[in-house]
Amino acid sequence: MVNTRRPTRDGSRTLPRGGRLLPRGTGSRAGLIAVETLFEPPEEPRSEDVEPGAPAAGDAPLAARLRPQTLEGFVGQEHLLHPGSPLRRAIEEGRPHSMILVGPPGSGKTTLARIVAGTAGAAFEELSAVQAGRPEVREVMARARERRRGGRATVFFLDEIHRFNKAQQDALLPAVEEGLVTLIGATTENPMFEINSALLSRTRLYELRALTPDEVRALLERAGRRADPEALDLLAARSGGDARMALTALEIAEEPVTVERAEEALQRRIIRYDRDADAHYDTISAWIKATRGSDPDASLYYLAVMLEGGEDPRFIARRMVILASEDVGNADPQALDVAVNAAHAVEHVGMPEAQFALAQAAIYLSLAPKSDAAKHAILTAREQVRDRGAAPPPRHLRSRPEGYDNPHRRPGHLSGQELMPDGWEGARFYAPDEAEAALRERLAEIRRRRAELR
Repeated sequence: MVNTRRPTRDGSRTLPRGGRLLPRGTGSRAGLIAVETLFEPPEEPRSEDVEPGAPAAGDAPLAARLRPQTLEGFVGQEHLLHPGSPLRRAIEEGRPHSMILVGPPGSGKTTLARIVAGTAGAAFEELSAVQAGRPEVREVMARARERRRGGRATVFFLDEIHRFNKAQQDALLPAVEEGLVTLIGATTENPMFEINSALLSRTRLYELRALTPDEVRALLERAGRRADPEALDLLAARSGGDARMALTALEIAEEPVTVERAEEALQRRIIRYDRDADAHYDTISAWIKATRGSDPDASLYYLAVMLEGGEDPRFIARRMVILASEDVGNADPQALDVAVNAAHAVEHVGMPEAQFALAQAAIYLSLAPKSDAAKHAILTAREQVRDRGAAPPPRHLRSRPEGYDNPHRRPGHLSGQELMPDGWEGARFYAPDEAEAALRERLAEIRRRRAELR
């Protein structure tokens, strides 16, 4: 039976399909509610009680088998783990503390949590908040109490902690406060919106960054697979900083791994959408092309696929903002306002209600007139600057101008004074098409009148 719990945005209650509303948790009393009353049974147990330093089984995925057991083997996150940093000292000295790790998929959140537990000699318990329920949480706490009687600590790693509603998060507070477990929560979401302030106040917040291509490549080289250097470069560049994605693609590619086989492995990896957004590239590409093609139904379809697949709505909103300028542009300047407002709605309202703002923006962007003139204008300008270099502006345009002819002092607010640097006179980047007919006519008139004033 599939777990069908659906937390509301404010996290105050949960409505199972065909079930009853669970009581609302309020204030500090929510932390005193028995854990048993706050969790519905999941489809199957997901808890682990493992030795964090033990190597992964031989049939485990490559990413798990290559997971480092110490900080010396950990790649990336130098801003958090440089020598002498508070987090590194705490780990090296075996003094774990409760923390929230926020960062994109494949940035090392689970690996870091295991290293914390291993260095401290603590037992490692892992649950996913997507499927965790009453039996798993009760068992974790029961085992932690038993270990504490024997003098051993427990690190409780809760992946996707943002999926717990307010009452469920509050129920973790007593265990954290009394030191029954060291809680390490992991999330890809903004913790300021998704994690309760009471829980944030009892934990340290660490932001992990996406790995660089060089860091991902270093991990790929550890796999010891026969692969062309160009293939490793491709996997590192196309992974988007997600080490797990790159290692999975490397694992499923046939040896010797060539560029072609690496590309095929990446495509096979992203055929199915998954909740970690490892495989979102095809779908977001289809959404962009459908919206660019002015088909609101197709745009809504791919938007629905992403939302149902667990895609980060902020990622979708960012793509909408980009498309509003890249593909609509000045053919309908209001499109950018619509997209930006949708992005604000995602941040301030959150899911599931923000889906309506995303749908509104998708429809508007689909039906808006299209123009990529702004996109080509800036790309052309940058290409020429790269090719020819950046010339200094004329003296009359500098911060201390000499002889500047202010157009506001001229009829029609136009001056014939040259505004391009020496050697760039007459350069043209912006070429509005019929979708920007009004701007094209205005630009032609401005250029004609300025030429007359010279």
